[in-house]
Amino acid sequence: MTLERPLIHSPAESDEYFMEEGCFILEGWNRPEDPALSIARARVEPGERTRLHRLVGVVERYLILVGVGVPEVEGLEPRRVGPGDLVYIPAGAAQRIENDGDCDLIFLAICTPRFTPEVYQDIEPD
Repeated sequence: MTLERPLIHSPAESDEYFMEEGCFILEGWNRPEDPALSIARARVEPGERTRLHRLVGVVERYLILVGVGVPEVEGLEPRRVGPGDLVYIPAGAAQRIENDGDCDLIFLAICTPRFTPEVYQDIEPD
């Protein structure tokens, strides 16, 4: 099934959930009938860091909306990012992000093709 007509999707704030990765997620767009893309709003609280992970076969982009943080991406020198910055993460690259600011770090996680739980691999050392 594919989308065949225009539509407007309005996610409800009450649908935000905590992901074991270490951040809160609100799915903005993630539908089987649009397999090319998913967009989620991620929120990392001050002083927190997501778990080290990779997405198999999925390219991810962090588009920073609010706050500051330091992404760690395999093959990329860590540096602080803030509103307007985009972090490009190739498929399979180890990644995580730390909120080193004093307010929530909020960004869009834009995945191509769409994110599904099967592509997520937790690689955090125990």
